[in-house]
Amino acid sequence: MRQLSLGVALATLAFVGPAVAQPYPSHPITLIVPFGAGGPVDTLARTLTDAMRTSLGQAVIIENVTGASGTIGVGRAVRAAPDGYTVSIGNWPSHVVNGAIYALPYDVLKDFEPVARLPSNPYVIVARKDLPASNLKELIAWLKANPDKATQGTAGPGSGQHVSGVYFQNVTGTRFQFVPYRAGSSEIMRDLLSGHIDLTFDQAITALPHVRGGRVKAYAVSSNNRLAAAPDIPTVDEAES
Repeated sequence: MRQLSLGVALATLAFVGPAVAQPYPSHPITLIVPFGAGGPVDTLARTLTDAMRTSLGQAVIIENVTGASGTIGVGRAVRAAPDGYTVSIGNWPSHVVNGAIYALPYDVLKDFEPVARLPSNPYVIVARKDLPASNLKELIAWLKANPDKATQGTAGPGSGQHVSGVYFQNVTGTRFQFVPYRAGSSEIMRDLLSGHIDLTFDQAITALPHVRGGRVKAYAVSSNNRLAAAPDIPTVDEAES
């Protein structure tokens, strides 16, 4: 299952339209986050805007535009004036995968100008704290023993959680139901903590605080190597061996 490590969130920061001739920036910039507040992309965006405000000398206003696996927010950025004052931040599902699986009213390749690829943020396989499996092998066995009964939270079809879940099912021979959430990780984690869903594939930036607090179980990380911030969580390859 080494290929699962390709499922990390590589966020793409993109200006909409060509650069303008006047001094830039001369007024506040809007940064559109196509997912809900409190999720991994939103957390990264808020970290970036602190530095952007200082270096650019202008306010950077975050606008969370959620829904349809990020396509509503990305579409909002496309429709903005092409003056460089509307910026879109996302990840590989919102700015790559959606272009392959949906008939979109915009072109993910032609309608954006990439500015920077941001650091990878691996997924962690997490489950409600009272789920009986204690490791990845036991989780797979439990899922096989309960086909189509378990539920996994996703940010919608084509989202990182959904793609990772489908891949996991194909590789392990398990079957479980997908539960889509409009706002993404923040809503997914809320329901996982309360036991309304069984598991999810969440990005490390939002999953680890709950893992450390003992509020959810962590089974494996999707990266090739263990995370320095969570050295006790095995990689998928290690957990399967």
